[in-house]
Amino acid sequence: MRILVAVKRVVDYNARIRVKADKTGIETANVKMSMNPFCEIAVEEALRLREQKVASEVLAVSLGPKACQETLRTALAMGADKGIHVLTDTELQPLAVAKLLAKIAEKESPSIFLLGKQAIDDDCNQTGQMLAALLRWPQATFASKVEVDKAASKAQVTREMDGGLETLSVGLPAVVTTDLRLNEPRYATLPNIMKAKKKPIQQLTPEELGVSVTPALQTLQVTEPPKRQGGTKVASVQELVQKLRHEAKVI
Repeated sequence: MRILVAVKRVVDYNARIRVKADKTGIETANVKMSMNPFCEIAVEEALRLREQKVASEVLAVSLGPKACQETLRTALAMGADKGIHVLTDTELQPLAVAKLLAKIAEKESPSIFLLGKQAIDDDCNQTGQMLAALLRWPQATFASKVEVDKAASKAQVTREMDGGLETLSVGLPAVVTTDLRLNEPRYATLPNIMKAKKKPIQQLTPEELGVSVTPALQTLQVTEPPKRQGGTKVASVQELVQKLRHEAKVI
C-alpha cells in the first residue's frame, strides 16, 4: 500500500506579513518560508501508518518553483521515501493543483492521498475536495483520527464538525484531509536530514502531465486590514445606547 502526501511551501506562520508597495500581493523576498503546518500533520500521519505496517511507501508531492524542493527535503527528512516535484513558476490555484495531483495519483496508484485541510496562505480549503471529485474517490475531510483496515481495504475516519465528531467508513483508495488535532508532527533529526539529501526527487512539469495551469482568477488588489480604532468610555447606559444607535449604527 502506498500513500501520497501533498506538501505546500508557504510563508512561515511566525513571519510578519507585509503587503507589496504596488498592492499586487504579499512580500515574499527575504521572508522565511516553511512547510504548511497542515501538510506537516499529513506527512506525520502517513509516516505513522507506515510504522503500523499499514503502508509500505510514503511519497511526498509538491507543486511550484524550484524552491519547493526545500519543502520536499523537509518531508524526506521527516521520513518520506521519495519526492515528486511538479516544476512551474505559474501561480497555482486550487483547481489547477487538484488536476495536477489527480494526474500524479493516476500514475502512482496510491491507496490513500493525504492532504492538509487548507494552506495558511490562502485558506481556500478546496484542493482535497476537488481532488476527490476528479478522481471519483471517497473523501473524508477535517480528520482528527484515521484508522486503516488493510485487509478490508477500508479506512475509518473521525472528523470534526460544528456539532461534534462524525465517524465515516470509506473504501480505499480515498482522499483524506487532516485537521490540527490529528497528531503532533515529529522533528527531523540531523541524521535524517543528511539522509534526505540522497533520497530521490522526481521532477515533472504540467505539460508532461497534460494539465493547463493558467490561472482562472485574477487578483486585482491586496490591501492590509484597517487599523483598529481605540475604544471610548461612556458615563451611562443611556450614552452607550445612543452611541450604538447613532454612531456605530448596530441597533
